[in-house]
Parts: sequence; C-alpha cells; structure tokens
Amino acid sequence: MALAQTNPRLAWDTVLVLGDDDAPLVARLERAVRDAVHAGRVPAGSALPPSRALAESLGVSRWVVTEVYGQLVAEGFCEARVGSGTRIAAGAAAHATPKHPAAPALPAAGRARLDLAPGVPDLRHVPRAAWLRALRDALADAPDTDLGAPDPAGHPGTRAALAAYLARARSTCAGADDVLVTHGATDGMARLVRALRAAGHRALLVEDPSWGRLRDVARDAGLVPVPVPVDAGGVDVAALVAAGARTGARAALVTPAHQFPTGVALAPDRRDALVSWARAVDGLVVEDDYDAEFRYDRRPVAALQGHDPGRVALVGSLSKTVSPAFGLGWLVLPPRWRDRLEARSDGVAPSTVDQLALARFLSDGGYERHLRAARGRFRRRRAALLDALDAALPGLPVSGLAAGLHVVLGLPEGVAAAAVVRAAAARDVAVADVRRYRVTAAPLPGGPAEALVVGYGNLADARLGEAVAGLAAAVREAR
Repeated sequence: MALAQTNPRLAWDTVLVLGDDDAPLVARLERAVRDAVHAGRVPAGSALPPSRALAESLGVSRWVVTEVYGQLVAEGFCEARVGSGTRIAAGAAAHATPKHPAAPALPAAGRARLDLAPGVPDLRHVPRAAWLRALRDALADAPDTDLGAPDPAGHPGTRAALAAYLARARSTCAGADDVLVTHGATDGMARLVRALRAAGHRALLVEDPSWGRLRDVARDAGLVPVPVPVDAGGVDVAALVAAGARTGARAALVTPAHQFPTGVALAPDRRDALVSWARAVDGLVVEDDYDAEFRYDRRPVAALQGHDPGRVALVGSLSKTVSPAFGLGWLVLPPRWRDRLEARSDGVAPSTVDQLALARFLSDGGYERHLRAARGRFRRRRAALLDALDAALPGLPVSGLAAGLHVVLGLPEGVAAAAVVRAAAARDVAVADVRRYRVTAAPLPGGPAEALVVGYGNLADARLGEAVAGLAAAVREAR
C-alpha cells in the first residue's frame, strides 16, 4: 500500500483507531495518534505518512490530517523538519494523554520559544509581590474560624469582594450570595452544565468558532453542543433562535465582550435579542467573560449579566488576566440556579487561604492596578505586532477589535493554515490555525478561506520581531 514506504511494518488504518464517538474527526484522529504512541504501536521516531496518504487510508479529508499534524508539532509531540516530513518526537511516549485532545492550549512546560499561540497571559509579569503581600496580610488577619473546612460555595468574604469588584468593573448586578468561588472557568462551567443536565437540558448552543475546552466540558456532562455561526456582529442570534427551536436547546454559551477567536463584540441589538430569547424559552445564557478586561480603544463593554441577572450566568477567572496557575475563578448565578448548584454540593472550593488572598487582592486595589499595567503593556505590544506583520507580510488582512490577547491573520489564497503551523513550529514559532476552534470544518464566514490566530500575550517584547520574521518565513515556505 502507499503507506508502506513510510513504515512498512505499520498498517496505519488499523494502528490508528478513530472510534465512533461524537467528537469531531480532528479530535478523534489526534487522540488515536497519541493512544498509538502510548500503547507502543507507533515507536518514537517513526515517520508519519504524508497527509494525503493517511487521509486516503483512513477515509477522512486531508484537512483533518494536516490539522492534527500541525497541532501535535506545535505541542512538541511530533517534529517537523523541512524535507524529512513529520515524525513522532523522541519523548512523545512520556507525554500525558490529555482528557480532551481538542483543547487548543499548549502544555506550559513545552511552549515554543517564540510564542504566538493564543490563550496565555504574560507570565513574565505575574504580580508575585502583590499576591504574596495579599496572602501574608490575609492569613495574618484571618480569625481561627476561617481556617476550618471550606464552604463549597466559597468564603463569604471572598464572595462579597468578588461581587463588589464585578459590580464596579463589569457592571454586574449580583450580591455575595449570587457568587460562587471556583477553581477557574472550566470548573465553573463543569458545575453549571451538570446542573443543567440534572434539570433536563440535553443540548447547549455554542458559538462556532469558539474556545473548545468549555464545549468539551458540556459534552462530558451529557449536553450535545449545537454550533451557531459567528459573524462581524458576534453570534448570529437569529440562527441561535432557529437552532434552539430545531433541537430543543434552551441554554447558550456565548462570549459577548470579546469573541474568541474572531475578536468581535456582540452587537447591542443582538444582546437584547439574546436575553429576550432566554426569557421566551425559560432558558439560560452562560456568559464566558473571556478577555473582557482587555479593551484598548475604549472602556470594556459591560457584562451581559447586568442586562438580566435572572437569565444570565457569568463565568470568569484569573487565568487570562493573571495566570492559570492560580486556579481561581467565579461563577455569578441567577438565584434559582444558585440554589440548584448549592443543593447539589458537587463542587469543592479552592483553598480558603487562596480565597482570602484573592479577597485582599481585590479589596486593596491590587488586581485593578495589575490590570491597568497589563492593558498598557498589551496595547503597546499589539501595536508593535500589527506594525511588524504589516512590514513582514504586507497586504494580509488582520482582524479583531483592539482588545484581548490575539488577532486573526488571513493567509494568501492557496496557502493552507495547517501547513504554516507546521512550518512555523519547525522554526520554534507557535501559532494556531483558526480551524482549530471550529465545530464545523467551514472557514470563517466573510473572512479568508485560511487564517491563523496570532497571540501576543506570552510573547516577550524583545522577541516580537524575530517571531514575526519566523512566521513570515513559514508563510513563504507554505506557498
């Protein structure tokens, strides 16, 4: 067979077991490659077949294969060298198999030196001194009664501090009792979708494209993600209403402030229409506050939760504003959903000591000082990135609001994003194919057929020029 020239001992259509679950083909093939390596069916150093040959053998599209190769190379699980194809990396068998291979984040220990991947803040500027001061002061002042077993909903003082901060910074309308302290956005989403499932929900309307991790969490809880297209005005609410009527879905996961990865904000009329839909169907809007604090041309738009606290649940965390290592987040709930989550008692709150430090960090202004400094730093870095892209890749479209930690870069006609990702990884530049975040395989509506998500959160300023030069070389090679 055609694949024998790559490795005559491996019959790839039997070595790679795709399974028949409901996960997208990209996720199933990526999982199959990892499983084959961990099980010893594919030794480290093995050359993978050319994408066209493997696609024919498995009966999938070539795009599926190139997307998987690109992601595995970006993670360091595979290696790509010009002229020698794609191979399993020497240390791949030691890598942990992720529970959700479709999740787009790169492992922290293996991030590229020139990091243009999205989803990570500037880890060089984590406010260590301010956090240590908040931790020390909070622990010194804590009464003995605070050091017992934590309340599953969170420490009352932390919930009050979060409610006060969100009211002044995000225009939410919630009291301390409406706030639950979580281990992060994923934990908050997991608690919420379990409650939705217990209440009889069977489907969740999701933006397409969108961040995959929360979709995976919903699927794990037994909810079927139903894709809804996104355009220049954010999620298409008319299409959402139609999809809800067709599938019976009465809950929707959206990112109104700064949609990932398109970088648009939900239009005002759509905000109204979305809340009106939730009221009409007795439903719930789950608002992921992704990148909401980072707007560079104006004040951040208010949280949708303040528009109707009875129909919108707000999910937030420190992961993108400070660091995912802190493992702290919040969930603001309508009263009836708060009661359901508290009654279930299936959540474990973060360490009380960490919660007390968060309360102090919020109440003494440390968090907002950190955000002001971060906004200035990211504003300058974004401007420098746009200038560098314009000089190195003139004429290519760059889209997205002046907000967040990424932009979308359109590619020339005939250049495959997956090929650019592989070529960039060979130069130690990490970047993401926008299709990575699609529920369906279609290109972005109204945008270029092929595009990249270019992050600048975790990119050292001194390496920005080198990173863009490496990306430009990868685009030229992929032509």
